[in-house]
Amino acid sequence: MNHDRYDNDYIAAILKGTKTIALLGASPNPDRPSHGVMRFLLTRGYRVIPVNPGQAGKEILGQKVYGTLADIPEPVDMVDVFRNAQYLDGIVDDALALPQRPKVIWGQLAVRDDKAAAKAEAAGIQMVMDRCPAIEYPRLMT
Repeated sequence: MNHDRYDNDYIAAILKGTKTIALLGASPNPDRPSHGVMRFLLTRGYRVIPVNPGQAGKEILGQKVYGTLADIPEPVDMVDVFRNAQYLDGIVDDALALPQRPKVIWGQLAVRDDKAAAKAEAAGIQMVMDRCPAIEYPRLMT
């Protein structure tokens, strides 16, 4: 798939079909973008599970924080990535190793790795990169 541009229907279908989101790089700091996006997604009815090894066992916005994707005790529909693009390939590997794989891996703004995307897509996982669900949701869902 070409990730330079996404069809609105593709993004909207992902946002409609997603219920549970693992948010990698979640921050307890309200000034960080990941915190604001997590808050936004929670207010839109998504179940958001924060993932941050430095915050594991604590809570962010009332949600228990896990250290890794593998630590989450339930399946997730989407992995929302607030990590540097250089880590996306490893995140795809982590997602592929889960007993129940997510349907989508979503790289936040500036998070793009086309080789990692091709690997995920070959395994049946949809990819979105260099986009933010908190920007796309109001644009497509309201």
